[in-house]
Amino acid sequence: MPQKFKVGLVQMSTTSDPDKNLQRAIDKVHQAAARGAQIVCLPELFQTQYFCQREDSSLFDLAQPIPGPVTAQLATLVKQLRIVLIASLFEKRAPGVYHNTAVTFDVDGSILGLYRKMHIPDDPLYYEKYYFTPGDLGFHSWDTRFGRIGVH
Repeated sequence: MPQKFKVGLVQMSTTSDPDKNLQRAIDKVHQAAARGAQIVCLPELFQTQYFCQREDSSLFDLAQPIPGPVTAQLATLVKQLRIVLIASLFEKRAPGVYHNTAVTFDVDGSILGLYRKMHIPDDPLYYEKYYFTPGDLGFHSWDTRFGRIGVH
């Protein structure tokens, strides 16, 4: 494994349209890879605006399965660019079980692992406990083509 690798941290504004946000994220990942980033990290819950400032049951419709259509699109992107990608998604694991989940993809598009956020805040304007079940996978690190990384 290499001693050094280049990391790209994506910052982006989001809209109320998850599909537009996904496309914006894909564009930003392309830009980071073009600048030499080997490992790229997207913002937390990048597909949505921060929705945890109110309790609204209709927002559970934003959740998605992992694996699912979005992870399939991201896996294709990763394979094309030959990078490692960390992407945080609103995961629907089962009826009534939702997580704030970081998915780590290796250069071949495979999912190396998941980190489900374990420490869920519940403060004014951070009603995350309404939306997210605490993670149950613990802390892990994964060996990628470019180096060992941990997502926490």
